[in-house]
Amino acid sequence: MDKQQIAEILAKPYAQQLLNGPEPARLAYDGLDGDPRVIPIGFWTEGEQILMATLPKSAKVAALRKNPKVALTIDTGVFPPKVLLIRGTAELALHPGIPDGYLHSGHKVMTDAQYPAWEAGVRALYDEMTLITITPTWTKLLDFETTIPQSVEDLIKSKSAS
Repeated sequence: MDKQQIAEILAKPYAQQLLNGPEPARLAYDGLDGDPRVIPIGFWTEGEQILMATLPKSAKVAALRKNPKVALTIDTGVFPPKVLLIRGTAELALHPGIPDGYLHSGHKVMTDAQYPAWEAGVRALYDEMTLITITPTWTKLLDFETTIPQSVEDLIKSKSAS
């Protein structure tokens, strides 16, 4: 999949809702023991890149240094589901202090009244963070209105032909 195709998918209204909404991403990666991991994680975007921040000594940082290939899912919990699937490569960089995007992504999931105490706690806790930047190499948007999984589409076609 080329950059233009990825950009077109990420620019679609449902994709933008998911990328800018309160739902966390689910980040999939291989752990150092070789077993897969999937974790919910807050994120923000810059252009077509998806960013997140974490502790420099976290297990996911060590695992991503060894194998930077990842998959992300961002979805809604309502019907019909809206699902943005992303595969890509993670780059890691040490960031002094707290990235502004981290603070913004945290604010997406709480009320304005909750935010000041959370922000103060974050600023007191972290001296530095590892910035994880995901560059997508493949994307797919499933909105179950205009797009559905290929296997379901194939099944519908085969039933229609019968």
